[in-house]
Amino acid sequence: MERLWAPWRAGYVQKASPPVAAGGVSCFICEALAGDHDRDNLLVWRFPHSAVFLNRYPYNNGHLLVVPLKHRANLQDFEGEELNGPLSTISRLITILDVMLRPQGYNVGLNLGSAAGAGLPGHMHWHLVPRWDGDTNFMPVLGETKVLIESLHEFYDRLAGEL
Repeated sequence: MERLWAPWRAGYVQKASPPVAAGGVSCFICEALAGDHDRDNLLVWRFPHSAVFLNRYPYNNGHLLVVPLKHRANLQDFEGEELNGPLSTISRLITILDVMLRPQGYNVGLNLGSAAGAGLPGHMHWHLVPRWDGDTNFMPVLGETKVLIESLHEFYDRLAGEL
């Protein structure tokens, strides 16, 4: 297999000690929300009922996570603004990303439970992935490599400036 050199990813691997949330469950979202190192944690925005993170291992440029502030695993565990707040945040982000990145579409996904693909099944979150016509090319198919055009911290700074 060919390798595409991406030395900026070494920082993620070297810091790979999972934080522990209430009840002893590992949750990087709760740890970041409790702290004040937002840029280091890729926590871009905090709202009254939701927060926005950059995905550390993005599927595409601009891949974001929208999270409710409370550590709950299931959709039915939320109601009112706790549920509507994150959905309003997704709508706002699409408006911002339309201007910043000009994608032709989006994947918006909610994986409930590990069997559905949730990498962090205890803290519900939505993935917002900008998509472009032809963004699936030979690199991931033949080279098993995804090419991203901007570092996470560069994109973080640009996105944080949009609020």
